[in-house]
Amino acid sequence: MGNAKIQPLTESVFYILLSLQTPLHGYGIMQNVKSLTNGRVSLGAGTLYGAINTLLSKGFIIESRADPAKKDYIITEKGREALKNEMGRLRELVANGEKILEVKNER
Repeated sequence: MGNAKIQPLTESVFYILLSLQTPLHGYGIMQNVKSLTNGRVSLGAGTLYGAINTLLSKGFIIESRADPAKKDYIITEKGREALKNEMGRLRELVANGEKILEVKNER
């Protein structure tokens, strides 16, 4: 997969995928994202389920009905790859920002 084809993930989608390293249901995802971000990111139901529908359609996650009483979501290999690509993109952003700011601070 070439870097030109990689689409950046929204912050919400990034945290949803990060949360799904273990299967979770919607409310569990909402709670995990809130915990991971120390309350800075709080997903509403509309945002969460809109993102879930997009992630399902892209094949980044799948549904699991292991427990008939609830619907869990599981990240796929394609979703893990998207998450890893996003982490690389973010590292590049930070490295470039630090490089530029260090040069400006030395002047």
